[in-house]
Amino acid sequence: MPPLDLITLERALEWARRGETVWLCSVLSTYGSSPRPPGALLAATQGGEHSGSLSGGCVEDDFLARLAAGEFDATPRLVRYGADDDRERGIRLPCGGQLDVLVERLAPGTATEALISAMLDVLRGAPPRLREVSLIDGESRLVDDAGLGPRVERAPDHVRLRLAPAHRLIIAGISPVSRYCAQFARALDFDVIVCDPRADMCHDFDVADVRVIDQLPSSVIPGASHGGTAVVALTHDPRIDDLAMIEAVRTPAFYIGVMGSRQTSAARAERLRRSGGLGDEDIARLRMPIGLDIGSRTPAEIALAVMADIVATQRGSRPATAPHITGRQAEPIRPR
Repeated sequence: MPPLDLITLERALEWARRGETVWLCSVLSTYGSSPRPPGALLAATQGGEHSGSLSGGCVEDDFLARLAAGEFDATPRLVRYGADDDRERGIRLPCGGQLDVLVERLAPGTATEALISAMLDVLRGAPPRLREVSLIDGESRLVDDAGLGPRVERAPDHVRLRLAPAHRLIIAGISPVSRYCAQFARALDFDVIVCDPRADMCHDFDVADVRVIDQLPSSVIPGASHGGTAVVALTHDPRIDDLAMIEAVRTPAFYIGVMGSRQTSAARAERLRRSGGLGDEDIARLRMPIGLDIGSRTPAEIALAVMADIVATQRGSRPATAPHITGRQAEPIRPR
C-alpha cells in the first residue's frame, strides 16, 4: 500500500487535470499529541472530494465544512486547531493537543499541474526537494535539498516544506525480528518489501499491506531502492545478509543496517572487505550492530531499536554514516 501522502498528491493531480481548484493543506507543527506528523498532507476540492489526513478525525470534517462555505478563498492561510473556540465547537485533538496547518488554494492550470507533478516525482523516487511557500502572496518554488532534517521549517514570511521520496523499508530475510519490523514500519506509513529466497518462509509471512518476494534480497534491492529507502538484513545468515549489504551500498538508500552482535559485526566487516570488495566508505554506511542501543534482547525490542534508528536518521537526529563499529546488540531470542 503506497504511503498516504503519495496517494493524496496523485488524487490532487487528477482533480487539477480535470480543471478543479485544489486546496492543499500541510501540517506545519503539532503541540501535544497528534496522529499526523509535520509535513502530512490533505488535498480537497470545494465539492467535498478529499484525500489524506491532518489528524485522523473531526479536524478534517471541520475543514471541509469551512471550505464548502467559501472560508478559504484567500490563501495562503494559517489555521490553528485545538484552541478554546474549537473545543466549544466540539473539535478536540488527543490529549488537548494543537495543530497548525498551512492552507493553499491552487487554481487550475499548467502551473498547478507542474507543481503537483514535481512533488509526486520526488515521492516516487526523484532527488529530494525543498518547497518554499511565501506567506505573503502564496508563491511556491522548489529547490534542491539533501532530504534529511526537519520536514517543516518556519519563518515569519515563509515556510519550507521538505520533500523526500516516500519512505520505504526493504527487509532482507525473514526472521522473528523481520515480522515486528514490518509491523512497526507499516504503522509508521513505510512502504514495506520483504524478500527471502525461501518460498515456505514467504508463504507464512502474513503481515498486512506488505509485499513479500521469494527472491534473494540482493536481486531485489538494486531496482527497489531510492533516496528514501532503508535496507535492513535480519537473518544472521551471511549468504543472505552479506549479499544484501554488498548491493545496498551501491544504492542511494539513506539507511543500511545488518543484525548481529559487536563481534559478529566486526567479522562481517572484515569479510565484506575481503570477499565483497567494500571499502572503508562503504563499511561506514552500514549500521553494525543495527539499531539504537536500548539494551534490546527480544525480537520485538530489536525491531523497535531498528525502526527508532531509521526514523532518527531520516529526521537528521542521527548521522547517516557510522565511522566505526560501536555498541552492543544482543542476539534475539529464537523460538524453540
